[in-house]
Amino acid sequence: MKREATINRNTSETKIKLHINLDGNGISDIDTGIGFFDHMLELFSFHSGIDLTLSCDGDTYICDHHTVEDVGIVLGKGLNEALGDKVGIERYGTFYLPMDESLALVSLDISGRPYLVFDCNFNREIIGEFSTEMVEEFFRAFSFNAGLTLHMKILYGKNDHHKIEALFKGLGRALKIAKNITNNKIQSTKGVL
Repeated sequence: MKREATINRNTSETKIKLHINLDGNGISDIDTGIGFFDHMLELFSFHSGIDLTLSCDGDTYICDHHTVEDVGIVLGKGLNEALGDKVGIERYGTFYLPMDESLALVSLDISGRPYLVFDCNFNREIIGEFSTEMVEEFFRAFSFNAGLTLHMKILYGKNDHHKIEALFKGLGRALKIAKNITNNKIQSTKGVL
């Protein structure tokens, strides 16, 4: 069974094309028009083992908000669709990710019950053309559209680039664990996720 999804989403603010393969090799081709964001998504792809092709033509001349949030929506929908009935997946994934002086904790549950706990602070307003306030917005859009319970915490760190990178890599590593097929059952006493 192929765990893949293709999504095209067009609004007056963004035009997004996505293809996701959960059982890939972490290969990505990403162009959102925001360099730092592209880099973070490439890291997510590599560390999750998910192949990701994503392009976004967004109204970045206004700001980065619509592009970042809408990519989160589409990536979440793609993950949810590719997971299918979720039979056999490990379901839970937790990872501590060190990035130089920073340490992030990412813990998730592919539960079908979307929730985000985001305990992270940044000192800078912007990195490249990417607003640090959009980190939380991205992860909220992603978790709610993927149906994930997602907890993210920066335990400590000084460099905002490192902190954000630790979150994206940590998400990739936690998801790599959770999406892994380890049996032939739904991992819930209710029989459904």
